[in-house]
This record gives sequence, C-alpha cells and structure tokens, in this order.
Amino acid sequence: MKKIVVFASGSGTNAENIIKYFAKSKLATVQAVFANSSIAKVLDKAKNHGVATNIFTKEQFIEGEVLHKINTIQPDLIVLAGFLLKFPENIITSYPDKIINIHPALLPKYGGKGMYGMNIHRAIVENNEKETGITIHYVNENYDEGNILFQKKIILSGHETPEEVAQKIHELEQKYFPEVIERLLTHANQGLKC
Repeated sequence: MKKIVVFASGSGTNAENIIKYFAKSKLATVQAVFANSSIAKVLDKAKNHGVATNIFTKEQFIEGEVLHKINTIQPDLIVLAGFLLKFPENIITSYPDKIINIHPALLPKYGGKGMYGMNIHRAIVENNEKETGITIHYVNENYDEGNILFQKKIILSGHETPEEVAQKIHELEQKYFPEVIERLLTHANQGLKC
C-alpha cells in the first residue's frame, strides 16, 4: 500500500474527500493529516475516519520537526489540500516531485501569496473572466509555481457571484483531485500525462 500524507489548514473538505476515496482503494491510504492550527476542522474530520493527526507551529515547520515526523511515515506522496503556509525547502528537497497542491484557479493566473479561496473567486468575478478552473501542480519553493500536472476549466456566464464560482470550483476539486492523486501514484515512475 502506498502512503499519502495530507496537509490542510481549514475545514478539510478536500482532505476528507481524499481520505474517503482511498479508504476504498487497494492502491494507497492516507496515513496522516498535518495541520498548522489546533482549531482546524480538518482535524476532527481526520479523527472521525481513524486517520492520525499532527498539529504543528510555523517554527516546527521551518526548523525540521515536521520533516522528522514525515520521515517516520515515509510517504509516497504529500498532498496539500487547502494548506496556506509556504512549504519549507527542507521538505521540498527531501521529497522531490512527491509534493502536490491544488489551486482553485487556472495557473499561472491568480497565483501567488494571498491568492487563495474567496480572494481568487472575487478577483475572477471582478475581472469578468470568461473561464476559471482548478490546477494541480507540484510544489516548489515559490507559491503556485511548480510544474503543472492537471488543469480542468469551466466556462463562466459572467453572471456568477464569487460564492457561485466557489461552489463550481469545489465540485471540480471533489471530482478530480482524488483521481489525479490515484493516477499519479499508479504511474509514479513514468510521470503523469493528464
């Protein structure tokens, strides 16, 4: 069984979806959820599914304690699902091409520091974008700049509210994120063509 570690910062709907998806899989399982807030709702969701949780501070993240905990698990893939901190270089260099993130826009547009959640959806609506979507990409030392693995777009009518855009993006995330993770783990040594 391949091992997945999930990092999340908030409500954990994508993390829970991934946990449930792989609970029925013979390929992989979610071994642990890491969160940088003790009040993140993702922690309760993970515990409800019997998945180990780890809470850490920004200092522990940067200084290597989190890397040590990850190393005890030896994951095949580290998945960022609504995780907002910049990933430290010590983890990136220890797990090259094994850390992925989902971004609720079509990168390279609407990426970078501060571009997450409703900030993105409001910007999409304010700029009268004709389309939006999701991007799943490798994580490198810069926000949202790692190589793109997968994109799925939707066409916008121009009449959506930011909340309606958010709902459409959430549906894409729920459908495609676990599938892309599965394909990536299945073809781990061959690269991924989505």
